[in-house]
Amino acid sequence: MVSDPTPIDDGADWNRDFDPRSDARERALNILFEADVRGCPVREVVERIQVPLDALTTLLVEGVAEHQTRIDELISTHSHAWSIERMATTDRNVLRVGTFELIGRMDIPTAVVLNEAVGLAKRYGTDDSGRFVNGMLSAIARTTREGAKSDTD
Repeated sequence: MVSDPTPIDDGADWNRDFDPRSDARERALNILFEADVRGCPVREVVERIQVPLDALTTLLVEGVAEHQTRIDELISTHSHAWSIERMATTDRNVLRVGTFELIGRMDIPTAVVLNEAVGLAKRYGTDDSGRFVNGMLSAIARTTREGAKSDTD
């Protein structure tokens, strides 16, 4: 008996919500999280990965690694109650990715950066992570994005 190779359409579109940019941000978060927990350079984690990274994941990971001092300074400046070392590892690394996108990817709207970061924080962090990340990145955006606009006016 020969089976029909035509896929069955069961009406479920399991891939309809897939966004490769969101997926790249999630992979970048996982790489940064691992490097942070292990206390090793990001490149060591990347070198151990068996499959090639897509361009956006690479851009985010390398961007955070290259600008981490400035990124951490911005996060520390806007965090009044928590030192960066006391933040949950997930929150800290979501903030790093989001802050890099705010300062290094001006082509990405602020609302998109915040929405993506809050989504990651809610998915991987605590019950309060989404609100915390939203508040922090909103404050960072006000100083970095609005300042960049006024510099060019």
